[in-house]
Amino acid sequence: MFTLADLLEALTATRLDQASLKISEAHVDSRQVTPNSLFVALPGKNTDGHAYIGDAFQRGANLALVQQDVPDEYRVLDIRQGIAPDAAIPQPPFCLRVENSLEALQQAARYWRRKHDLRVIGITGSVGKSTTKELVAEVLSERYVTLKNPGNYNNEIGLPLTLLKLDGRHQRAVLEMGFYVPGEISFLCDIARPHVGVITNVGTVHAERAGSQEVIARGKAELVQALPPAPEGTAILNYDDPWVRPMEDQTRAYVFTYGLDPHAHLWASHVEGLGLKGIKLQLHFRNEVLHLRVPLIGRHSVHTVLRATAVGLVEGVTWSEIVHALQQTHNQLRMVAVRSRSGALIIDDSYNASPESMLAALNLLDELTGRKIAVLGEMLELGPYAQASHELIGRRAAEVADVLVTVGELGKVIATSARQHGLPAQAVTWVPDTMDTIPMLEDILHEGDTVLIKGSNGLHMDRIVAALESRS
Repeated sequence: MFTLADLLEALTATRLDQASLKISEAHVDSRQVTPNSLFVALPGKNTDGHAYIGDAFQRGANLALVQQDVPDEYRVLDIRQGIAPDAAIPQPPFCLRVENSLEALQQAARYWRRKHDLRVIGITGSVGKSTTKELVAEVLSERYVTLKNPGNYNNEIGLPLTLLKLDGRHQRAVLEMGFYVPGEISFLCDIARPHVGVITNVGTVHAERAGSQEVIARGKAELVQALPPAPEGTAILNYDDPWVRPMEDQTRAYVFTYGLDPHAHLWASHVEGLGLKGIKLQLHFRNEVLHLRVPLIGRHSVHTVLRATAVGLVEGVTWSEIVHALQQTHNQLRMVAVRSRSGALIIDDSYNASPESMLAALNLLDELTGRKIAVLGEMLELGPYAQASHELIGRRAAEVADVLVTVGELGKVIATSARQHGLPAQAVTWVPDTMDTIPMLEDILHEGDTVLIKGSNGLHMDRIVAALESRS
């Protein structure tokens, strides 16, 4: 287990054997603190973690990393100038004063990762990172003790917090890595030191911040650039994505490709959507062909299956173990089917939206039965791709939906495009605000209807689902 001696050595290069205090895990939210954990007080725009040190101590934290002066009621060990080998350790709980608490957390994670001999799988991409991470972890757990980052702990805070949970039992770690700006994934790789890098795809989400799809592709490629050379390192690349496939020229690692193209190392054919019952497919690898039925919703899930299978093969998991994990998975994460009280089936995919995930959701709606109602919010952070992307979604919605409701300013573009591509004007409604959809849907939903609800996080489309479940 991580100890105070480890933390001090990570931050000062001096090890104090008398610092035997055990640290179970680390948190930046005092509400999540567990006994014997480390609370990392981070300054922020809206709230300052230093204001919650007392709450963290009351909940059982025995140590707090701080970068500001704290009230006299707290004991403090200041290590900004280093620490003497015979330094006295205060009784817990106490504060450890550093120059920058976030940098100290990251340095601690970097140190602790290097203390463990295990293989790390890094996963990045515009769409499908979290679902891939979950399914990869399920496949690897068939054979190895596996750590994964929880939820969306995929950034410069969440990834270090995850790595501090490592202990001597772990044989594999599966780490999702998010991207907003160039250099971010390279920084995360410096902390995590991955052996395997999985790239899901390169889309336009976050283009507003990154600048362009080209910049996004360069940012994602930082993962394969950071891998060790073959045979230790392996880059698992989406052969179907024209932005991802060329990354094979940017890595020293062995390249393993996956996709729907028979030229990929691992490829799928005969993909059949079974609606809410999952998908059927054939997997091809070398001279083997496997016929599978997997309980993942939507034809787009075939790429998730391929990625998890590819990691399993690279990491020595047997076919029987891989198939068992795929067929037993309950990993759907964000797309959930629920019933409204009127009996309509609601496909809740409200977590977030990009052009790729929006098209995948509409493709799923196309597989389902009943009157099809698409409630689509605008997609944010697309930058120069916003207009064309919303027009594309409108065109696909016209092919799939019987009724279309769009939300937000760019929702107007979806609505206009849908009308231009054949959806009757009376079947299309635009509303400015998410909550405006609720009374409308309450009036029109009936048993047998299927409703897709999807949009960017900023629109809070999940409120529609909550209202329809409780009020319809």
